[in-house]
Amino acid sequence: MLARAFPSILPPLTIDEAIETTKIYSIAGYLEAGKSLINIRPFRSPHHSASAVGLLGGGNQIKPGEISLAHRGVLFLDEAPEFPRQVLEALRQPLEDRKITISRASGSLTFPSKFILVLAQNPCQCGFLGDKKHTCNCLPGQIAKYKRRISGPFLDRIDIHLEVPAVDVDKLSSDLKFESSKEIRLRVIAARKIQNERFKDLPLGKASHILTNSEMGNNEIKQFCFLTEEGLELLKMAISSLNLSARGYHRVLKLSRTIADLAASENILAEHVAEALQYRSREES
Repeated sequence: MLARAFPSILPPLTIDEAIETTKIYSIAGYLEAGKSLINIRPFRSPHHSASAVGLLGGGNQIKPGEISLAHRGVLFLDEAPEFPRQVLEALRQPLEDRKITISRASGSLTFPSKFILVLAQNPCQCGFLGDKKHTCNCLPGQIAKYKRRISGPFLDRIDIHLEVPAVDVDKLSSDLKFESSKEIRLRVIAARKIQNERFKDLPLGKASHILTNSEMGNNEIKQFCFLTEEGLELLKMAISSLNLSARGYHRVLKLSRTIADLAASENILAEHVAEALQYRSREES
């Protein structure tokens, strides 16, 4: 439910993003009849039986896969450990490069794949590990085997890890008012405007590629991720205590920059770094 609601807090597609998305769907043959432009962010949710070709693209006549159909939108993989491991591992490079090149005897094609990846999985096979109301029946070896279905290098590419416990019936049936997607979306739009302003003066050729903090390379991170002394000290301690990889270090910086943008803070404070670190996988520690 949360994954399907996720696109509702994202900013509307810009005209350039809409044209990119429409081109991909047109090539794939998925553009609806009479529809000249896709103006909503894609949400793709392939079944765990999807093949590598279905997810990445390919075939005899090369067509874009789910990662390109989710371009500028959301790719949701429910029951992630049920996907074949080799299929998940094949996602690692597109997540880094934000594009996929498919080569066949007839030639090669490159499709964009700038998507937000959302994964969901149970804590164990029975689903009750850590549940306060139900007893987990899995043996320690079964739990470890289940968790190993997703590799460490793949988890290292996931910026935010959250445990979502079961919701109490009292909360489901209560009249409490919660923040709506519309209200959250306004904050996200404000943060995106800050990022647009940040990247607008990049040298010609890069401005069209970097729209969000997640797309920054090492040079942009050095240029735009200003840490206070307290934030820098906290990050240095985290590198050793959490055994952060170089990739993990840069991802924490980019996420901290986004958290600071949501708070309309020019510099990255220690509290922003602390929040970003809380989202790292506990498997890394």
